[in-house]
Amino acid sequence: MTLDPKLKAQDILPIAVRAELDAEDIYRALFGRVKNEVLKQKLDFLANEEGRHRAILIRLFADKFPARPFVVPDRAARPKAAVAVDDRTPVLDLFKLAMQKEKEAEDFYRGSKPRMEDPDSRRTLDYLGRVERSHFYMLKSEIDLLEKFPEYFDVEDFHVGQDLFHVGP
Repeated sequence: MTLDPKLKAQDILPIAVRAELDAEDIYRALFGRVKNEVLKQKLDFLANEEGRHRAILIRLFADKFPARPFVVPDRAARPKAAVAVDDRTPVLDLFKLAMQKEKEAEDFYRGSKPRMEDPDSRRTLDYLGRVERSHFYMLKSEIDLLEKFPEYFDVEDFHVGQDLFHVGP
């Protein structure tokens, strides 16, 4: 996501909150679509992480701009997803979308960091960008599993080989 050169710190932080809300929505939607308990735990962790990021950003805004009202932009202010997201969207596509959004978030934080007016704000955005990168790689690992074992998300527990080959006459 290319940053508008006119955006200032007080504009960037609400946009970042919108991105965290959208990411949390994707993880909650995925959580409702999968049956695998381990995968559900991972998705819950990611959704909760996005909630923590949102709280950090709101607190940062309140500390740095106490006289300004905090207004989260509409979803329309964010770029449209590359895939249509609804109940029919394949789970693998949702994971790929989430991974793309994590990469965009990392890039957004990296690009926004120089616009912050103080070292604490820059460190906060650096931290958030690095955490988004870790989310990206976590999702990449899950996508690799989903591509190798397409039923992985749709079973409560991973098959320990019993459904992968036939033994017997």
